[in-house]
Amino acid sequence: MPPTSERFRLRDIALVAYGPTLVVSVGHGAVMPVAALRARELGADVGTAALVVAMLGVGMLLTSLPAGAAVARVGERTALLLAGLLDAAAMAAGALTGSVAGLAVAVAVSGSAYTLFLISRQGFMIDAVPEGFRARALSAMGGSFRIGVFVGPLIGAGVIRVAGLPGVFWLASALALVAAAMARLMPDLGAEGRAREQAAGHASVRSVLLRHRRTYLTLGLAVVVLGASRSVRNVLLPLWAEQVGLSASTTSLVFALAAAVDMLMFYPGGWVMDRYGRAVVAVPVVLSVAVACLLLPLTTGVVGVAAVMVLIALGNGLGSGIVMTIGADTAPLRGRSQYLGGWRLCGDLGVSGGPLLVSAVAAAAPLATASVLVGVLALAGTAWVGYWTVRLDRDRRRATPLSRGS
Repeated sequence: MPPTSERFRLRDIALVAYGPTLVVSVGHGAVMPVAALRARELGADVGTAALVVAMLGVGMLLTSLPAGAAVARVGERTALLLAGLLDAAAMAAGALTGSVAGLAVAVAVSGSAYTLFLISRQGFMIDAVPEGFRARALSAMGGSFRIGVFVGPLIGAGVIRVAGLPGVFWLASALALVAAAMARLMPDLGAEGRAREQAAGHASVRSVLLRHRRTYLTLGLAVVVLGASRSVRNVLLPLWAEQVGLSASTTSLVFALAAAVDMLMFYPGGWVMDRYGRAVVAVPVVLSVAVACLLLPLTTGVVGVAAVMVLIALGNGLGSGIVMTIGADTAPLRGRSQYLGGWRLCGDLGVSGGPLLVSAVAAAAPLATASVLVGVLALAGTAWVGYWTVRLDRDRRRATPLSRGS
């Protein structure tokens, strides 16, 4: 059972809860900006290099459900250790391989390891944190990921100067091993529940998905919308910046500004969720994207594009940890890890589907039209997300009053 809100302090679990996430995220943050460049170095054309980068998402999608089943059997601590070792091996392979296909496989395996890592982290936090602190704790988890992704490219740039592109993969491999070692420090809080489930017979992934299909088709679809809303900025905004004449360096600076705003919002967002419910944060995440996409065609220079980016960053940062928080709120006692695997799949479908939607529309219409269409769809998604998260807040209040924490 989680500790009570009266005795709980986030700093008491900071090392085991956030240390591995921060370390792994620095490695991923260093690798992802240069994965396409590594593919090009190995002889890939531009389209193939983009496909290599996309293999991270493919690996995550394909292993969401198997990863949940694995965590149910071995527990969060062992799964985190295995995820670190698997990611370390994948990144080492990315450094050593001499083929584009080998690099693509390495990136996909890294995505698989990251899914295993995320499900394990979420399960551990459900056990370690009282409900009244849940959103703050998981928002801080999202915040530690954002910090790592922000710092990683800065460290990676220095490594490239010394060891070239393979050196960044070696850095990520070493950091994954550090994360695996840190996982050994965490307590196995789910041992009793896992023993009970083993005695009763492990629930199959299929049975868990069917039992909770209504949740997946309502709140799960809301999570797909959240993921898609967050991911469209990575495709739409750079393309628009290029169209209005911004240089690559200026675009990078605008993204860095947005990332800084994003990082500043994660703890306030968690506090608001714990205090006032999930809807008050979930709705602005999607709504900010909707308004930004509708405004984007009106921008003609760096100030306008930066303003749109900051608007999205405010909503995205405020919603740091929202997907994990709603997943924790709805996760059952029996079959929890299998359920979280399905929940992870919903989020990954959104993250993968958003850029595909933008690409498909942009291929058939001007970019401004694509932006407006995405904005209109996001407005519809806002209504869906708002309706179901308001119902979730209402059900949680009826079940047990929200702990206000401190």
